[in-house]
Amino acid sequence: MPIGKLARITGTNVETIRFYEKCGLLPAPARTKGNYRAYETSHLNRLSFIRRARDLGFSIDQVRTLLDLSDDKSRSCEAVDEIAKEHLREVERKTADLKALQGELDRLITQCRCGTVADCRIIESASPRPSGTSMEVAM
Repeated sequence: MPIGKLARITGTNVETIRFYEKCGLLPAPARTKGNYRAYETSHLNRLSFIRRARDLGFSIDQVRTLLDLSDDKSRSCEAVDEIAKEHLREVERKTADLKALQGELDRLITQCRCGTVADCRIIESASPRPSGTSMEVAM
């Protein structure tokens, strides 16, 4: 199948497919006599796996490792579990950071008195804080 069809079926941008080929996640397809890429079902399956793993937030390196592990069906899935656990810990850290950010924004919004911008707590919190000394730029 041509790259456009593969892109439509998987919902993947053509440039992204080429990127996955370039970085080795997706093997290069055979070429037609007209030198067009000719993808097979194996490419469709592999690209679908990559897309789902990326949708779950796995990094390119993690996806590469998961693909390598998936090639050996008789292997223990312990290494896969470790990658998933590591990713879960990262998601939990990001979730905690987002919850802290949510709390800070909620606090700033709650403090708003709907006055003027000169008295706005949100603007104040985003502005550089005066240190009492002149700022010098190091060259």
